[in-house]
Amino acid sequence: MKALIQRVTSSMVEVDDKIVGQIDSGLLVFVGIEKQDDLLNADKMIERIISYRVFSDPDGKMNLNLKDIGGSILIVSQFTLAADTKNGTRAGFSTAMPPIQAESIYDYIVEKIKALKIDTQCGIFGAEMKVSLVNDGPVTFLLDA
Repeated sequence: MKALIQRVTSSMVEVDDKIVGQIDSGLLVFVGIEKQDDLLNADKMIERIISYRVFSDPDGKMNLNLKDIGGSILIVSQFTLAADTKNGTRAGFSTAMPPIQAESIYDYIVEKIKALKIDTQCGIFGAEMKVSLVNDGPVTFLLDA
C-alpha cells in the first residue's frame, strides 16, 4: 500500500462537475492499494497518515501531525500509485489489487479515519475525478506500508 500525502491549505475533488469532497487546512491523501495488501496494512497506513509530522510547530519545524492541528483529510483512491514503473516508458498495473477487493480496503480506510473523529472527505472509488489543491510548502511525502 502506498499513500501520497500532501500538506494543503485547501483541496477538493469533483466527479461529473460536482464537488464530492472538499477540505481546508489538512492533508490530501492519494491511496494506492497493491495485491498483497490487507486490513493489517490498512491499519498501519492509517496510523502513519494521521501521525506523520508534516505541520509546523511555533518554531517552524515539522513536529505536528494532523491530530495536533485539528486538520481535515481528503482521501482519494489512485490505483496508479500501485503501478510497476521500474522498466520501460509505460507503467504496468499487475501489482495493483483488483478493483473489487481494493474498494473494500479503501472504504475500510475511510471509515476507520472517520471513526477517529477527524473531519474526513473522500473521492469516489473508481470514478474519473478532478482533484484541485493548494500544496502548502510544498510538502509531499510518499508512504509505504
